[in-house]
Amino acid sequence: MRINLDSDACQGHNRCYILAPELFDTDDEGYAILRIEGDIPNELEEKAVLAADNCPEFAIEVSD
Repeated sequence: MRINLDSDACQGHNRCYILAPELFDTDDEGYAILRIEGDIPNELEEKAVLAADNCPEFAIEVSD
């Protein structure tokens, strides 16, 4: 499973960071950045889906 973040769509709500701090961090302006490139560890897949489902801007996409 992989995660894609559309940085242009991110509005800095930080729900992803709150729900999955293992996968997301924030930059100096409060916008999301990915902490993991490539495949997501199996134990974090549920958190990745939760973060994507809770992004109000639909800036996070999870794919197999």
